[in-house]
Amino acid sequence: MTSRSEPAGASGPPGRPERPAPPGPPERPGRALVVGTGLIGGSVGLALAARGWEVRGYDTDPVRSQAALERGALREVGDDPDAEIAFVATPSSAVEGVARALLDDPARRPDLVVTDVSGVKAAVVAAVSRPRFVGGHPMAGSEQVGLAGADPGLFTGALWVLTPTPGTDLAAFSKVRGVVSSLGADVVALSPSDHDRLVAVVSHVPHLVAATLMNAAADGAAHDAVLLRLAAGGFRDMTRVAAGHPGIWPDVCAANAEAITASLDRVIEDLAEIRDRVREADRQGVLELLERASRARRHLPARGARPDQLTEVRVPVPDKEGVLAELTSVAGDLGVNIYDIEIAHSPEGPRGVLLLVVDASEAAKLQDAVAARGYRATAQAIS
Repeated sequence: MTSRSEPAGASGPPGRPERPAPPGPPERPGRALVVGTGLIGGSVGLALAARGWEVRGYDTDPVRSQAALERGALREVGDDPDAEIAFVATPSSAVEGVARALLDDPARRPDLVVTDVSGVKAAVVAAVSRPRFVGGHPMAGSEQVGLAGADPGLFTGALWVLTPTPGTDLAAFSKVRGVVSSLGADVVALSPSDHDRLVAVVSHVPHLVAATLMNAAADGAAHDAVLLRLAAGGFRDMTRVAAGHPGIWPDVCAANAEAITASLDRVIEDLAEIRDRVREADRQGVLELLERASRARRHLPARGARPDQLTEVRVPVPDKEGVLAELTSVAGDLGVNIYDIEIAHSPEGPRGVLLLVVDASEAAKLQDAVAARGYRATAQAIS
């Protein structure tokens, strides 16, 4: 069975001394390949190396490859045909070529699993379309650009989305889930299209809005030099992500244009509404909008440690394509974190039992949702 995650809490603020890599669950260290040694690739390399993995890799820029070697994100610069898992941490436009080349190379071990870290999933997953490719997106970052911001603790308490499809190999999904959860991440499974639709709202559009606010302030400072000196904590918090690396965003916007445009349209409509209430001196209307936002902000889910009580939800399933993607996506839609996953195949026919380990407090709603899909599930507490 693959490992269970034990996220140790939220990451600290940027600019602090490098955090020690927190202890993860006992995923067996092996050999990993990291392609691309920027912020995320470098952090993956550092986190794996801290847990005893043999990490090799490279970047298109030899200078970055050498810097990653010196930082300890790579043990050696170069390829590793014996790697059991490869992280493709390139811009999203390059993921397809790299991932397909790795998976189609007969010189590599046949059980090689490949994942990526790009912020848009539908186009990438469709383009690669291999059973042992598992789309991934660690929702973690830093204002420090590139390898300079790499941190072995970057993924502690962060959400890492995996996007299985009907053709995804269960063993490949389990391998990626086990490895990334061992880095301290909370893993959620979503369909590629659901991922893109949702991250447009909570990641892509906020970045564009922050950049727009920052540009507006910078333009204003050209006429009033004191303006940026007045930027207090609230403005700095709202625009913090605008300091991130801009080079990844043209690819993101092109690949997820439809969802981003729809979300921007909604934000523009909401801004128009509050503009009208302000213009009309509608005190009550302004208060209602702000109170609604305040309530929603206070109810954002907190990053926490693994629960004390876990339950194993057992779902008899047909041994066919699509079951893994369907049921892990059900859990993802509910916001239920899967701490462990396994399938027990039946020796008597094309059936098996999918074992999902979840927070005991969330087992009942997962059972109900699974039942609504036509599956019969049982639950048993893990002592």
